[in-house]
Amino acid sequence: MSEVRVLVVDDDFMVARIHSGYVARVPGFRVVASAHNGEDALAAAAELRPDLVLLDIYLPDMSGLEVLKALHDVDVLMISAARDVPTVREAMRGGAVGYLIKPFTAIALADRLKQYADTRKQLTAIGPEARQDDVDRLFGTHTAAASLPKGLSPATCALVAETLREAGRDLSASETAELAGLSRVSARRYLEYLCVAGRAELRPRYGTAGRPEHRYQWLG
Repeated sequence: MSEVRVLVVDDDFMVARIHSGYVARVPGFRVVASAHNGEDALAAAAELRPDLVLLDIYLPDMSGLEVLKALHDVDVLMISAARDVPTVREAMRGGAVGYLIKPFTAIALADRLKQYADTRKQLTAIGPEARQDDVDRLFGTHTAAASLPKGLSPATCALVAETLREAGRDLSASETAELAGLSRVSARRYLEYLCVAGRAELRPRYGTAGRPEHRYQWLG
């Protein structure tokens, strides 16, 4: 995954410098420019084509919400002291990927940036077409509990999925059970469900004799 190029927009020069420093501490992110009013922000976005804009609302020449509506082909994280619901709602309607209320810590911003990077990574991994569960994960819609077969736990399903994903290779039910701390029968049930859900695939491994060994590979 290539680095995320960030444009920082804030009317206060010192605040913009501080926020740029916060961004620089997060691996995979790089600040390409700072702007201190709406006009300069739009010009910088058009010229530099950043991936993400950290956009304040209170700007000297226009509202950050106006800038948000004028931006195209770029993601925007709003950063503002404004906390009234109409402003937050308008930011959501304008397509902002998040809203962080000032003042905030470097850790709070880093968490938002990491969430953003994770979403980008998921979008890249999905491929040309998304399944419903892909979209649900991206939009934070949790439907696992409703769709799981009777007797399967969402928490345990997430554990098995994470175990298979982190392995980076195919696993048998026994290997998955050992890594996840489950019984082999339980691990196999969840692995089979993940295959049905399209998040894993069964890969038979044929030996010299007997039935093939069932192994499972994460698809995401």
